[in-house]
Amino acid sequence: MIDVFLFAGRIVLVALLYIFLLFAVVSGIGLVRSGAKGKKGARLSLVITQGPTALLGTTMPVTSTIIIGRAPGSDIYVPDDLVSGKHARITPIPDGAILEDLNSTNGTLLNGLLVTTPQNLAAGDKIVVGTLVLEVDSR
Repeated sequence: MIDVFLFAGRIVLVALLYIFLLFAVVSGIGLVRSGAKGKKGARLSLVITQGPTALLGTTMPVTSTIIIGRAPGSDIYVPDDLVSGKHARITPIPDGAILEDLNSTNGTLLNGLLVTTPQNLAAGDKIVVGTLVLEVDSR
């Protein structure tokens, strides 16, 4: 009689594992679909047009938050004394991206104007951080 209960317990355990796997797969498919929908809208990228020779011509899509600075962990590392450790941040939004100065010592310029509040970016904008010049491009 105990063998019947053990056998039934194994069947229930296997059934629960399959149900768990089914829910995990369905959830994963939902996450993939919602991630694809979130990427619609204006897609921007940054092109480095002036600055350190190693960075010239580099293109970086704005798909996640980008930190520009002199700190080693920065997404765009600029070894320049005019650039603060964490100088500026570019954050993607559904309509494009936002540029913020992170209280840098020498400031961030957007199209020649000092950035004091978060600013929306559009294709053709020029961002100046120290000697680094980035141009916003639409992909």
